[in-house]
Order: sequence, then structure tokens, then C-alpha cells
Amino acid sequence: MRKKYQLSIIHLTVLLAVLLVGCKSSKTIVQTPDVMQQYLSSKLELTIPHGDATFTVNGTMKMKEGEMVQLSLLMPLFRSEVARIEATPTYLLMVDRMNRRFVKAYQYDLRDYLPADSYQRLEKMIKQAAESDGQAILTGEELGIKQLAKARIELYDFSNEPFNIEPTTLSTRYRQVTIEEMLQLLMNL
Repeated sequence: MRKKYQLSIIHLTVLLAVLLVGCKSSKTIVQTPDVMQQYLSSKLELTIPHGDATFTVNGTMKMKEGEMVQLSLLMPLFRSEVARIEATPTYLLMVDRMNRRFVKAYQYDLRDYLPADSYQRLEKMIKQAAESDGQAILTGEELGIKQLAKARIELYDFSNEPFNIEPTTLSTRYRQVTIEEMLQLLMNL
């Protein structure tokens, strides 16, 4: 009798295991760490009005959430980089590749030009633009750039595939200028 009882428990256990395996969901849950960064990239078109005309240049945008937004502006025919803008929570770097000049300004230096939360605002606007019903055109006014209020950036062809993004390093051939000089160059294009 005892042997029969043990055999019944074994059969019941095997039956229960088979039933539980059969009830298993086909969905797999991937555990992702909370610190995983969000990646977003797109093509862009920057338009700056100048008098009666407009200046338009294409480029790319890369964003690694919480770390950096990098805009690369490309020459129309040769597709070589003519300018780069790199924004982080702590600094803004603008590079003029054609004239080998750059500005690197920290939050404190930018208080007269940009709102205090400009980096977080930029990230939020880019993420909203990437959504299917999001706004794909950002203006200088929306970004809080008074000097370029009528300028606009159109973002399109978004991707969230991971990519490598490194802070820009410049050779000694580049000359550092003030933010006022760089803004004046942009206004005189």
C-alpha cells in the first residue's frame, strides 16, 4: 500500500509538471537594467532665414539620453561636415569646420543665451518629435535661442538603434572664439 501511494505521488507530480510546462507562455521577458540608455538618431534639415533669403543645410542628429545630443551639419554636394553642435547637460560645443573655429561654453556661460533647463528641454523635444504624432520641426524660439528665433530644424527618418557617440576632440589647428563671435558668424551666413 505504501509503495502504491508513493507511485501515485510520483505520477501526480509528473502530471503536474507536464501541465505547468504546457501552460508556459510563449512570451519572453527581457530584463533590462534601469540605467540602460536610450538612443535616438535622425536626419535633419536646418533652415536659417537671412534677410530675404534662407540658408538651408542637411545633416544628422544623434542623441544618447542624459548624456549628449550631437548635430552634424553637412556640405550639400560633398557630404563632408561643415559644422557640429554638441550639447550635454554641462556644456555646449559649436565647431565651425570650414574656418577651424570653436566655442565651448558651460552652463554658467550660457545663462544669457539659453534657458537653465535647455538640455532637458532639447531632449524632451527630440523625443516628442520622434513619436509618430510628434512635432518634427523645432524652432529656435521653442529651443529658447533668442538670437536664432526664426531658425528651424526639421527632424526625420528616426531610428532607435544603438550607436557609438564620443565627445568631439579638436586638434590644435582649431581656434577658440567667444560665443558672441560664433553667433555673429551664424547671423551673417
